[in-house]
Amino acid sequence: MRFRAKIVDLACLNHFSRIINTIAKLAKTCILRLTVCKLYFILSDKVANGGASMWCELSQGNFFDEFQMEGVAADHNEIYLELVPENLSRALKTSQSAKAVKMKLTNKHCPCLRVAVELPSLSSSSRIVTHDIPVGVIPRRMWNDFREPSVPDFDVSIYLPVLKTMKSVVERMKNLSNFIVIEANLNGEMNLKIETDLVSVTTHFKDLGNPPWASEDGCQSSAQDRDLESMAEACIDIKKLQQLLAGQQVNPTKALCNIVHKRIVHFILLHEEVSLQYFIPAIA
Repeated sequence: MRFRAKIVDLACLNHFSRIINTIAKLAKTCILRLTVCKLYFILSDKVANGGASMWCELSQGNFFDEFQMEGVAADHNEIYLELVPENLSRALKTSQSAKAVKMKLTNKHCPCLRVAVELPSLSSSSRIVTHDIPVGVIPRRMWNDFREPSVPDFDVSIYLPVLKTMKSVVERMKNLSNFIVIEANLNGEMNLKIETDLVSVTTHFKDLGNPPWASEDGCQSSAQDRDLESMAEACIDIKKLQQLLAGQQVNPTKALCNIVHKRIVHFILLHEEVSLQYFIPAIA
């Protein structure tokens, strides 16, 4: 099992660093899945236990100048590592002005992801700052626990408003309640609501637009038979929503959310090279 990679391009490096920052805000620990073409960051708290889950995938070719890996076996050419994304985020913070960053899987005293940041120096020799990030190697028999979450048959799918605007609304609401209701319809309308014994606050968004979804077999999801005006809603933990919005350092080209009425809210943030899915279960 081997892995080594290198990023030289500064723009790619900063972009990669921002993605890791975002993930660090969403997950205390996560799984890094390495394949020949892609990297995945996976958080699979069991939704049944009220945990959020995350699936972030990026094509290595858009970030890395060199990328070599050998998985656990020829027929399973993948590596699954458990790590604390905050540690990786910290290691990359020193890379703002770096000439290059190298990553390598090592095993001195324990398995580590070694991040070596090459910094420019005034003399001809460069300075290298090395971070060893402890990782856990996930055995093959457990890989199935980290498959891509299936997208539930949603009632409403809608484009999100400007995330900065949404973030400031949620920040204010967070001081009033621990829960927020997201509701939307197929007419491009979405409301964020909180209701407590003392106060009831609703923010309305209009003309957001609804994505033209079709399911795999070509027929539309259950959303098709819905009345355009009728709202699907889910009450979720406001802190989880705030984490998602606060962590957004990757400005998505598209951001949308799917609501399964009273069951789950599924956010999808798309960028040219990155897609991030985040699932927040509803609170009964």
